[in-house]
Parts: sequence; structure tokens; C-alpha cells
Amino acid sequence: MKEILEQMRVLLASNFAFYLKIHNFHWNVEGPNFPQYHDFLNNLYQEIWLAGDAIAEEIRSMDAYAPGSLSRFSTLSIVEDQINIPTAINMMKELVVDNKKMIDLLIKIEKMASEEGCIGLSNFLQGRVDVHFKHGWMLKSITKV
Repeated sequence: MKEILEQMRVLLASNFAFYLKIHNFHWNVEGPNFPQYHDFLNNLYQEIWLAGDAIAEEIRSMDAYAPGSLSRFSTLSIVEDQINIPTAINMMKELVVDNKKMIDLLIKIEKMASEEGCIGLSNFLQGRVDVHFKHGWMLKSITKV
């Protein structure tokens, strides 16, 4: 159970880093498809933001504390920071890669939770996997040439 908890903390930190990157891209996206990218990123970062609270509540339901500082998130996250401003299409390509990292992490934790008989947590994680599959489909569709 301890390993599940640690991975849930990684998930929370990674979710926050993913949210922050998407919000950064939302603020700074440019180009001929600006309105569509801006709206898409707005919807995406809002969904990811809301998921953070649910992830933290899952950690708290495990009778543990959720990390909540930038330094801790930076240490735990598997989503790398982006300090540059890529082109719009490169933003989307980067988010495809990050979203895949999120899916892989969610699947890893869900398998652990399922093996431990944590049915509620397993169901929660399965739901998040489905949401990220949809995000991935949309991001990949944007990046198709």
C-alpha cells in the first residue's frame, strides 16, 4: 500500500505539472489557428486542474497527506517543465507525449490498486485513464498532417 501512496503522490505532482504546462501554452499560443488552440487548451487545463483535487482527495482517503508545494511537485513530477514558448503545433506534440506519460502512470497505479483489492481507487484511476485517452485522441488529431 505504501508504494501505491507514493505513486499517487507522483500522479498528483505530474497532474499539476501537466496542468501548469497546458495553462502556460494557453496563455502563449500564437498562429493562424489561435482561437481554436486557445479554446482547446482552456478546456484541457480546466479538466486537468479539477482532476488534481480528486487525486489529492484519494491520497487523503488513504489517511496520508497530499504534497502541495512547488518544490515537492517539481521533485515528484514525471512531466518535464517547459520554459520556452514552442510553436503551436509543437506545443500540441509535447502535450501528446506528456499525456502518454500520464496514461502510463495511471495504468501502472491502477494495476497496483487492483492487485491490492483497492476497488474504489482502481475505479477512479480507470476513469482517469479514459479521460486521458480522450485527451490523447484530440491532441493526436490536432497534430496530424
